[in-house]
Amino acid sequence: MAQNDTIVLNEVIVSDTQLKKFSNTKYVSKLNDSIISRSNTSLTSLLNYNSTIYFKENGLGMVSSPSFRGTTAQQTAVIWNGININSQLNGLTDFNTINNGNYNEVTIRAGGGSAIYGSSAIGGSIHLSNALKFEKEFSNALQIRYGSFNTLSVNYALNASTERLSSQFSIVRNNSDNDYKYLNTNQKNQNGQFENTSANLSLGYKINPKNYLKFYSQVFDGLRHFSGTLAAASKSKYEDWNTRSLLEYANFTSKTTSNIRLAFLTESYKYFEDKNEVFFNYGKSETTIAKYDFSYQITDKITLNSLFDYTHTKGFGSDLKTTSRDIFSGILLMKHQLTSDFLYEINLRKEITSNYQSPYLFSFGTNYSLAKYYKIKMNVSKNFRIPTFNDLYWQQGGNPDLNPESALQFDVINEITTKNLVFTLTGFYNKIKDMISWKPNSNGLWQPINTNRVNTYGIETSLGYNKRLFHHHVVKLNLNYGYTISENQDTGKQLIYVPQHKLTSSVAYNYRKLTVFGSHLFNGAVFTSLDNYYRLKEYNVVNLGIEYQILKYCRMGFQVQNLANENYQAVIQRPLPGRNYILNFNFNL
Repeated sequence: MAQNDTIVLNEVIVSDTQLKKFSNTKYVSKLNDSIISRSNTSLTSLLNYNSTIYFKENGLGMVSSPSFRGTTAQQTAVIWNGININSQLNGLTDFNTINNGNYNEVTIRAGGGSAIYGSSAIGGSIHLSNALKFEKEFSNALQIRYGSFNTLSVNYALNASTERLSSQFSIVRNNSDNDYKYLNTNQKNQNGQFENTSANLSLGYKINPKNYLKFYSQVFDGLRHFSGTLAAASKSKYEDWNTRSLLEYANFTSKTTSNIRLAFLTESYKYFEDKNEVFFNYGKSETTIAKYDFSYQITDKITLNSLFDYTHTKGFGSDLKTTSRDIFSGILLMKHQLTSDFLYEINLRKEITSNYQSPYLFSFGTNYSLAKYYKIKMNVSKNFRIPTFNDLYWQQGGNPDLNPESALQFDVINEITTKNLVFTLTGFYNKIKDMISWKPNSNGLWQPINTNRVNTYGIETSLGYNKRLFHHHVVKLNLNYGYTISENQDTGKQLIYVPQHKLTSSVAYNYRKLTVFGSHLFNGAVFTSLDNYYRLKEYNVVNLGIEYQILKYCRMGFQVQNLANENYQAVIQRPLPGRNYILNFNFNL
């Protein structure tokens, strides 16, 4: 219900303009502020309870990777202010290293998007944005959460802006003993403690009504002790250090928009097999991006957008050959509002690099309003994922001859919108080839090869309802359901850790100073072996919370998570917590 297809340049400036302007033929869901503030601080928790994306989480706070529409974790792109931030080392983003409090917009874009966002956008993309406002504002927000397992989270955010200057600053600190009991056993989650700190700074300067200068910066510093399993203890620990910086200049005229972006991204890790020893393995990558974006409004109904992108990445580490790669990309986008009821979009992309042969990528979509309240959207696209540095240059088995994974995808989206309700029903089909798998070669050495052919298909549905029943009475309801088949075409078996069914729902009731809310997650059974013989059973998790405004600027809340004390696992032999509690205070000045 919070979908927004337009951008008001005089009030709000965003960097991810393609998300706003060229997603009219895709399913796009923007999570509102209240849902974000009531979720745990990690992106895993936010999306797990508010989307059909499945998360393979190795215990609470541990490594968390998504499966979007039956694809792999490396086939989901994470976009930060228009920049793809998936790891250059392993190709994925660990969603437990992303803190929600550093962003004022979190958006889900389902389906292929490689023609715009490049590698990994096969299953879909997650967009993290810091929208800058140029209006008089000064606000402070502080959220303090304390809960079971000695878990503490502190999130401070500052927004200060005038008609010429805009600034945002946020800092999030999380730490937990994470020593929850494994239900129906006499064991606890040992060696699972974690702590992390992330900080975000966004600055904007309006030189004049036609020229803007913006700067975004982010730092993440994390330490996790990787917990063991039901069968084996662990003494390992893992340190993360990630930085992102983006400088942007934008020029607007009545017909054109020019945008120049320079970004520098780093990621590094240290892995200690024994936390008490000084020996560790490490890896690091440094990425420099230069991007030029030019948009021209040919007529009132036709928009043309060209982008040129140069990316230079250097990777090195204890198990990685020191190497670099350069990628040149050319992108052409067009949107045509043919009639008042019908528009279409065309996206084209080509990359040039010495490391692999990149396919031509495209996307073609239509949006047709059959009635005032009913739209039907169709989209066909070719998408891809490039081999990672680990795939190509791992010293003990990297394969420099790998081809990119490629996928041909088709979506049909039905959307019904009324005053209080938005309902969507989506059918999708995705044919993936050259999937990269690590397998032992004739010498017994594990090596990545292009082997698998996978078909994924299914349906997704979402429902959003917002109604003011009486004076001061407001009810909000959200529901998401996904049915997914993801089959290896060589074996006819479902991919591991892809549930056929996932259902999430949430409801909130507000009366004056009081809000009561709840959420429910049903996750269907998942196979844990390639022959589909072993599986993890389905599970239901229910959360319940209450908030009350005790002072003008303060709200107090209490939540019970896993209310029914469900014994469940997202990854085999790695139980997740039973019933636990959170007390929170929100101060807004």
